[in-house]
Amino acid sequence: MTSDSPMPSPPFPSSDNAVLQVVVGNAIASVRDGEASVEEAILHVTVHGWNEGHIQGEDECPGCHFRGGLPKNDNRG
Repeated sequence: MTSDSPMPSPPFPSSDNAVLQVVVGNAIASVRDGEASVEEAILHVTVHGWNEGHIQGEDECPGCHFRGGLPKNDNRG
């Protein structure tokens, strides 16, 4: 990839992603309510945030093995 090429999407969702905001809000509430430790809440948000990033990446690059990459059936040389 050259320096003037756009970078592929990162493996996490954008900060304005509605699902991510719900996941973070629920994690904060679970810590405040004593339902989860901070460590448990961080793990929960990390796993679900990463998954949401994967979903967002598939939407941005259908058919890619990885975001910003070549479609699955293209020759990677």
